[in-house]
Amino acid sequence: MGVPLLNASGCLDALAAPEVARTLDIFVTKTITPSPRRGNPPVRIAETEHGMLNSIGLQGPGLDNFVDHQLARLSALGTELWVSIGGFSADDFAVSCARLDEEDAVTAFELNLSCPNVEEAPETAAALVAAARGATRKPLYAKLSPAQWDIAASARAVVAEGADGLSLVNTIRGLALDEGLRPRLARAVGGYSGPALKPIALACVHACASAVDVPIVGMGGVATGLDALELVAVGASSVALGTVLFADPAAAGRIRDELATEAARRGFDDPLDARGRSVVGSE
Repeated sequence: MGVPLLNASGCLDALAAPEVARTLDIFVTKTITPSPRRGNPPVRIAETEHGMLNSIGLQGPGLDNFVDHQLARLSALGTELWVSIGGFSADDFAVSCARLDEEDAVTAFELNLSCPNVEEAPETAAALVAAARGATRKPLYAKLSPAQWDIAASARAVVAEGADGLSLVNTIRGLALDEGLRPRLARAVGGYSGPALKPIALACVHACASAVDVPIVGMGGVATGLDALELVAVGASSVALGTVLFADPAAAGRIRDELATEAARRGFDDPLDARGRSVVGSE
């Protein structure tokens, strides 16, 4: 059966690199908002010693352009397609989900409830999920921020309102300075990703897997098959690749092979057999 591999939203342009997208089991679009967005001013990306900061700001073509000009081309790739949905109100999430609900090419929505580079919607994550749930029959995955004290409580709240799964975790806010001691990003603070995020992701997946019984997409600092297996061990049922794709576009095939090898070394015929091994109360 194996562990499905996805891309983290925004870390791969499938239309520019279709051969990379086809190495994944599921492709997740960049976050789509109802209206077009120019995003944040440059500089918007900065490498750090242990990861990467980004402050793209949900730049995108808007819902109409996505449906009219991109959706058919993405469908033609032959890879299962999830659409990342974002917005600044509950109505934004409902509008996008309703518009895409009838599109057969879209198999699920990932609700971006926690982008660190834009102003947040005034409603709670649970209210945003409820609005989306009322607009679509398709599966909903709630993407949560690691920057909260009790992420398990958030997981319980969004699942109670209709989330079918969780995506864990989004980036966490960070800042880097240049040699002149000025922020390297135009907006100073950006979303931090890369290897240093992995222990945070492991803790969040572990907490949520202990709290709710839904599929979890684990992400954050995955660069090797062992990284992926560790996320599975704490409760993930699929794994998303993010920052690694910038340095190694062929990472999916390598990580899939390494994952199988690392699982076999530990006595698992299928890497998914290790799911939840590290969750409190598991055998």
